Amino acid sequence: MDRPGFETDRFHVVVRNARGAKRPLTKSWDRSVDRLGVLPDGRTLLASADDMGQRALFEIDSVSGAVRPLVNEGQVAEFSPARDSVVYALSTLGAPADLFVTHLRPGKPRQLTSVNQDVLGRRAMSGYEQFSFRGANDEKVHGYVMKPHGFAQGGHYPIAFVIHGGPEVSFANSWTYRWNAQAFAGRGYGVVMIDFHGSPGYGQAFTDSIRGDWGGKPLADLQKGLAVALEKYPWLDGDRACALGASYGGFMVNWIAGQWPEQFRCLVNHDGLFDQRMMYYSTEELWFAEWEFGGRPYFENPEGFESAPAKPIKRLGGVALHELAAHIM
Repeated sequence: MDRPGFETDRFHVVVRNARGAKRPLTKSWDRSVDRLGVLPDGRTLLASADDMGQRALFEIDSVSGAVRPLVNEGQVAEFSPARDSVVYALSTLGAPADLFVTHLRPGKPRQLTSVNQDVLGRRAMSGYEQFSFRGANDEKVHGYVMKPHGFAQGGHYPIAFVIHGGPEVSFANSWTYRWNAQAFAGRGYGVVMIDFHGSPGYGQAFTDSIRGDWGGKPLADLQKGLAVALEKYPWLDGDRACALGASYGGFMVNWIAGQWPEQFRCLVNHDGLFDQRMMYYSTEELWFAEWEFGGRPYFENPEGFESAPAKPIKRLGGVALHELAAHIM
């Protein structure tokens, strides 16, 4: 990482030889490396990284820096390289992690374990898909929609509009034991999740863009994303929607209560921020708050902490859904 104090700066790979000379290898690859491994050939690296709503696995040539995807669907949590293959743990929005193996060439995966087969066999997992639209600054933004349990054509289903925390994290194609979309779908809700500006996996500039703008671009993305989802998936009932979120997601739920309350029948804030001064003086993660709101302590820059989340936004009130259909990619 290059920028001190920024916990979600881009991790890039640097090669160091035995004499201590360093050479940046992946500086031009606009993804942040999560985990790194080395194949037995000593030349080929394996790296996982957020990428377009997935946690993908890549092969990197340690000489040229060339990057090639190996696994580009789901979330690769752990991996272990072997001579000509790699074993990895993979989860999706539809299933918890199991072990898979893929040969580096031609790279066709094979499932090794079915740890939760008996439990999952007694339950119906809901289908889901990724969609994209033009969000804040007319930039491409991605999200996921999941169908409710018991979905039937012609039905009209209430919405759980789940907002991720972080804010520099992602609602990726992954299984989680917190805020699992299947839990909401299992109760009959259509689930909508948006990777608004600030989310990783879409280029570092996209992640950086939330700095000092907590209430601006992310809210515009959420508004436009829900409008596009309602147009694209007519089985979603926009008159029966609930917004839910934790941490930064809870902050955004508070913000929605003041900026966009007419869209929702209920708002659920779990552990959400509501006072930036209180947050600063009650956390040990001072680097996070200082980076997000101007690079200085609260007592030196109170206006930065109080005004950054409250920049004026362009409301979508009165805009017809058919006018937003053009945002669908």
